[in-house]
Amino acid sequence: MRRSYRLLIINPGSTSTKIALYDNEKPIFNDVVRHSSQEISSYKNIMDQLSFRKELILKALDDKGFNNTKLSAIVGRGGLLKPLQGGTYRVNEVMIEDLTKAERGQHASNLGGILAYSIAKQVNIPAYIVDPPVVDEVEEIAKITGLEGIEKQIFFHALNQKAIARKTAKEIGKPYEEAKLIVAHIGGGISVGVHSNGRVIDVNNALDGDGPLSPERTGSLPVGQLIDLCFSGRYTLQELKKMIVGKGGLVSYLGTNDCSKVSEMIAHGDERAELIYKAMAYQVAKEIGAAAAVLRGEVDAIAITGGVAYDVQFVNWIKAHVEFLGPVSVYPGEDEMLALAEGGLRVLRGEEEALDYGKGNR
Repeated sequence: MRRSYRLLIINPGSTSTKIALYDNEKPIFNDVVRHSSQEISSYKNIMDQLSFRKELILKALDDKGFNNTKLSAIVGRGGLLKPLQGGTYRVNEVMIEDLTKAERGQHASNLGGILAYSIAKQVNIPAYIVDPPVVDEVEEIAKITGLEGIEKQIFFHALNQKAIARKTAKEIGKPYEEAKLIVAHIGGGISVGVHSNGRVIDVNNALDGDGPLSPERTGSLPVGQLIDLCFSGRYTLQELKKMIVGKGGLVSYLGTNDCSKVSEMIAHGDERAELIYKAMAYQVAKEIGAAAAVLRGEVDAIAITGGVAYDVQFVNWIKAHVEFLGPVSVYPGEDEMLALAEGGLRVLRGEEEALDYGKGNR
């Protein structure tokens, strides 16, 4: 009989903290602790919110009668650490220091590992993070940009990408470590990852760099025209950055990042909305095609995931371009909480070794 493990999962966002308890893969408690803008704005930076969020997590568990002493481990969402290989990492003092310094950016996810470690320490159990957005397994040749001094930076939906890749590999009857897969995560940002033998060897920078236009990001732009825009004197640095991430993509063209609203516009005969939305699908398909070239055409399967994958028409537009490359599976949405739990369980069950941050993981 398989041993039972109970895990607490902590996933901090900008205005909420998601928490869940899992008995093995079965969720027994889910909650979203929401934080008002007034509460959040009262703190100077993300790290100042630590005690505030921790107390709310413990209160939510206590209100439901859950005892922390029965936990096997705590798993937090990974933050903006130094580049590292994929896997499940023990939270250690070096990681805490880097998350606290936040040299790669202030983000609520930086609190995930710290909250997990702080609570786990009280009951003497391990704390982990799983596949943070800084997972960097990309081959050096894929980082060359064309301008000395500028190297491709790697930020993408590593947690969901890896979880979906493992699920896809299982469905086609191959270990993830032996499969060649392409995973397209389509949400507010879009990342298309090339998974080869358990590693993401190429992927676009989904945070602010390249790839397809997305609901709120521009993706790749013509460099010359972008330079002209930057020196036009019409925009500040912050305005330009917001234009690229937040006000780009569908927001720029159609005034919304809500794909269901775009679908409604198309249903009511809006030809421009249809053109722009099809262009997004077209660019995703092109990125998948490029990923297939990286794999030299040896594609075991293609997986489409993320919130936009709920839109059957949009997915069909992509499929029409890429089905000749290999079988296409669709996994709408994302389940970060389960993905975090699965990462912790793989270590607890001895299916993989926990990694130590700060020991040459990249």
